[in-house]
Amino acid sequence: MHKARSIITWAFVSLCVIALITLPVNLQTQLIASIVVVAVMAIIKGLKAEGTWRLIALAFGTSIVLRYVYWRTTSTLPPINQPENFIPGLLLYLAEMYSVAMLALSLFIVATPLPPRPSRASKEERFPHVDVFVPSYNEDAHLLANTLAAAKAMDYPTERLHVWLLDDGGTLQKRSSSKLLEAQAAVARHNELKKLCEDLGVRYLTRDRNEHAKAGNLNNGMKHSSGELIAVFDADHAPARDFLLETVGYFDDDPKLFLVQTPHFFINPDPLERNLRTFERMPSENEMFYGIIQRGLDKWNAAFFCGSAAVLSRRALESQGGFSGISITEDCETALALHGSGWNSIYVDKPLIAGLQPATFASFIGQRSRWAQGMMQILRFRFPLLKRGLTLPQRLCYMSSTLFWLFPFPRTIFLFAPLFYLFFDLEIFTASGGEFLAYTLAYMLVNLMMQNYLYGSFRWPWISELYEYVQTVHLLPAVVSVMLNPRKPTFKVTAKDESIAVSRLSEISRPFFVIFSVLLIALVVTIYRIYAEPYKADVTLVVGGWNIINLIMAGCALGVVSERGERAASRRVRVNRRCEFGVNGKWHTASIEDVSVHGARLHVFNKQLDPMVIGAEGEIRFQPHSGASIETLPLIVRNIQPSGEILAVGCQYSPKSALDHRLIADLMFANSDQWTQFQQARRHNPGLIRGTIWFLGLSLYQTSRGLVYLFRSMRPERERHSQVAKAGN
Repeated sequence: MHKARSIITWAFVSLCVIALITLPVNLQTQLIASIVVVAVMAIIKGLKAEGTWRLIALAFGTSIVLRYVYWRTTSTLPPINQPENFIPGLLLYLAEMYSVAMLALSLFIVATPLPPRPSRASKEERFPHVDVFVPSYNEDAHLLANTLAAAKAMDYPTERLHVWLLDDGGTLQKRSSSKLLEAQAAVARHNELKKLCEDLGVRYLTRDRNEHAKAGNLNNGMKHSSGELIAVFDADHAPARDFLLETVGYFDDDPKLFLVQTPHFFINPDPLERNLRTFERMPSENEMFYGIIQRGLDKWNAAFFCGSAAVLSRRALESQGGFSGISITEDCETALALHGSGWNSIYVDKPLIAGLQPATFASFIGQRSRWAQGMMQILRFRFPLLKRGLTLPQRLCYMSSTLFWLFPFPRTIFLFAPLFYLFFDLEIFTASGGEFLAYTLAYMLVNLMMQNYLYGSFRWPWISELYEYVQTVHLLPAVVSVMLNPRKPTFKVTAKDESIAVSRLSEISRPFFVIFSVLLIALVVTIYRIYAEPYKADVTLVVGGWNIINLIMAGCALGVVSERGERAASRRVRVNRRCEFGVNGKWHTASIEDVSVHGARLHVFNKQLDPMVIGAEGEIRFQPHSGASIETLPLIVRNIQPSGEILAVGCQYSPKSALDHRLIADLMFANSDQWTQFQQARRHNPGLIRGTIWFLGLSLYQTSRGLVYLFRSMRPERERHSQVAKAGN
């Protein structure tokens, strides 16, 4: 009886919604309705109402979106007997419907995400044996030393914690290569990392052949280990001391649990954040995924494995033959297979690792290309919507995660659609200026407001559009390639611990300047057409406004591809720990103010420190987070600067033993609370109006900066041609 009432209720509500969407109204009524909905949503947002009121606001916004879809479908498509208009018009329509479908999936997933789970670190738990896998391919030994030392130092019974370095850069295949230099490098790496692991008390493991990339490496680790649980950390993902305490206990609560995933926190900015200077004050791109989307997926038991910072059940993995390796995104594919077999997952929303992002724009694009191609492979080979064993919500969640990576197609269409009218006078969107105002502008505004509702302080206005645009230029051919040949892509390791010594244009920046030039020409054409064809001014103004939005986005992208030089090779993290600083046999009271993976800055309470100690070897004594006795870390003094009543002393670590690497890891990574505090400090919502004004100012500045970088890069070329000409004379 209850089920029948529910069906009747849903049927009645659906009929009411359909009637509302298809209700014939004149243009004035539609405009008034749009204004009322926008006002209601703004009031609810201004009052910071949550819970049911949040859903009411989203429902109001959905009504405008659906009205727009109905109008767009029935009234705006060009006649089919005009193929020059109909074909691009249909492509634009399909791009818009893709955006609406992704908005619908977003509403389903994150309208009411799960709240963060409470900490489990203080609870008494069973301590199962845990194998910690750190897969590696070409990473530097120093980087690996810090990660392995941090993993070894986690708070967990020593006899139940087994840390493994899975080295795919020193395989027998590589050491026996017919290319002599490659073979010698592999042998040297093999010997160096074996010695490092011996010093750190970590197990070193390699294999005969580099087969099935990271998935094959992890599966090889499973063959040689026996722990009940498996923790996976990328080579540049160093865990905090409480990582296992916050994650392992969940496996006792649910015997069908296969995964506890935690967020990926990064101590360095990605290329957009570095070049736009937003890292310290705006949430990172990945925070929207880890702060909102993964919690929304978790609600539907669809949080998936992200390749690192996770604990998995060996029993679950063995039931599916280990880590999946058909696609180059083995993490999501593995989770899909296990969810389809009835296993469960959990997401813990607390940063418990600190890692490194690609520093250069080219590496960033390379990483995203791999993600996009891997998700397309999953869509092609696993097709989540029809995957046996998944619940309906899980199917929708996985479809959202995979379909998202089709965004280069609609982004390309949105970018060039105005040019069809401005350059070729094609009418691919049949509407007057008034209709555009009542329907399209209202839809765009409501869409932005709904995005602000869903992601709030995790994603500022227009930033998602910028990230998608800068990726689209190079991801579009990558996605097309994998669609044409889904087995072609191969796993490529993301570059780690990069730095840019000199400011320069990215080596893949040229398309962005070409696109900006075309859009700038289109702006000139807009002005001319308004003057020459005043009878079409309403449509020209609308299309020209659309082109200006694209131009603003393209201008901001010029700043993204203008790589800023960095004085420091690695990112510094603020800390505040008491220590003693020793140099030339004398000890001074000091504090550690900030640290990086390479060095630390001290505040020394002695203004009489001899400047001649620069370049000298020194030491710092401090107490590790483990609460053990005072330990000493060797370093080299690099610079001394007066800072009020104290001296700021810049130091470079000079590790001489495995213990030294553990102390560096303790300084840099042990305290997970510092990552949470850093994230919270930059999570605030500027609102739609202030955020738009801020983005406009950012775009204007970055456009000018990008053009300056372009002219600088052209100067050496002109000078070279001039020198060639003089030599010829």
